[in-house]
Amino acid sequence: MVIRSGDLFAGLATSSSEEEISILADSPGAKIERIVSTGQASPPGFWYDQDWTEWVFLISGSAGLRIEGEGPPRNLRPGSYVEIPPHVRHRVEWTDVGQPTVWLAVHLPR
Repeated sequence: MVIRSGDLFAGLATSSSEEEISILADSPGAKIERIVSTGQASPPGFWYDQDWTEWVFLISGSAGLRIEGEGPPRNLRPGSYVEIPPHVRHRVEWTDVGQPTVWLAVHLPR
């Protein structure tokens, strides 16, 4: 048996041209990722449209998450979470440029 452990804040990039995605756990029932954003946003016109439920929790930093059909983006801050059902189109409008935005994303089957 392998027991995995770590530190969500270890090795955080303070700036990068790309988001950093680390898989923390992966099993047939769920996948958990740590995502570190340093000012990134979804490209213009791009929307995520996934076949699975995604539950995201903002650990540090801040971000604007737009859900298609809603008004302005949701402003996320540490402690905010959102459960996004399958095929609900969404995009990241902005992430904090002054500090790393750390997300915990849990991907669940339909």
